[in-house]
Amino acid sequence: MKTDGIYPKLIWTREASNRFESRLQTAVLNSDCTCRLKAVLKTMESLIVANIRQRPLRSLISAAGVALGVALVMLFTGLSRGMSNDLAKRSSNVQAEIMFTKKGSMGLTSSSLNLDVEYAKLLKEIEGVQEALPVALYISQGKRGFGFMQIEGVDWNAYSKLNNIQLTSGREPKEHNEVVIDATKARDDSLQVGSELELFGGKKYKVVGVYAPESRARVKMTLGAMQEIMESPSKCTYILVKCKDGVTQEIVARRIEEKLPGNKIQFTKEVFTGIEKQIPALNTFLRVLVGLGAIVSALVVMLAMYTTITERTREIGILKALGASRGFIISEIVKEALLISTIGLVSGFVISYISSIFIHSAYGLLFDFSLGWTITAALIGLLGGSVGALYPAVRAANLDPVNALAYD
Repeated sequence: MKTDGIYPKLIWTREASNRFESRLQTAVLNSDCTCRLKAVLKTMESLIVANIRQRPLRSLISAAGVALGVALVMLFTGLSRGMSNDLAKRSSNVQAEIMFTKKGSMGLTSSSLNLDVEYAKLLKEIEGVQEALPVALYISQGKRGFGFMQIEGVDWNAYSKLNNIQLTSGREPKEHNEVVIDATKARDDSLQVGSELELFGGKKYKVVGVYAPESRARVKMTLGAMQEIMESPSKCTYILVKCKDGVTQEIVARRIEEKLPGNKIQFTKEVFTGIEKQIPALNTFLRVLVGLGAIVSALVVMLAMYTTITERTREIGILKALGASRGFIISEIVKEALLISTIGLVSGFVISYISSIFIHSAYGLLFDFSLGWTITAALIGLLGGSVGALYPAVRAANLDPVNALAYD
């Protein structure tokens, strides 16, 4: 480090160093401690930004660490919320109150056709039941292997009447190689009546209709077509039960249990819940992810600031010799860390938004960023950065001025 008289030049930038020396010399000539300290304080404000500019690579890496933590939290929580809300929205259009099925026939990512469709006739004979509709459900991997896609086999006329959905174009499926899709899938995948859709590992199906509003699976075919492809004749996954007006679902469910014991009876409003409720460990995973994001931000900033403090040892010694307090030194270092964290925070939000658009267009996964998780991600970035800067800041404030000035 070069010196000019008794004042070493600061290492941040040449311009900042010249301003710093000029103000120090002016303060010494005046022999006024207050003036000297004010000069130092004013100079340090510009040195916070100057130091970041002088070390762009290190500042960029530090901001990237904060951005990574923020982006992880935003993307994972946004994906969970988006898929959950999408599932809840589609399921809300199911008008039947009860789902009748066998145990183990349906899960979040798998299903089977193990229920005899003859149960539908028996259910219609129970007092209080207006309609009983068999549904065959198949769950496969989603677009390009990400997420999952549901396909339902139904009696279209009965299903559309039960759930108040209408064809906006085309007609209902009749042949085993025909399907109808909802308007959302038609828009997202650029499909229309007459388009071909590959299902079940490459088997081609013709889109013969588009319907709205969306209701459960976005792709529907005839019940017979699903039974044929799954090699399960006269079988279904579950039966939707619609109660008559004036009869509560609890009473009908009790009657079904009495007439057809040993089966699984659930209320649709409880079955078609959000993903968070279907995967109990998901909330725990999200909390762990938030903690990891905070730790990553804190460690990256701490490492960067610790290295910076080591390089500024002599400059910190000058400040302490001129009367700078421990609190002032700590605050300046924390301010620099907060500036880096803010840059990382903004970058993290931008990365999350752009990534969500790309992932949705490429894989069809939905994202929904909530205000609550956005605030949480912001706190992770800012608090993680400031906490990470505390140890280097306290270490710098506790430096002995004499030893600091002698540091080479």
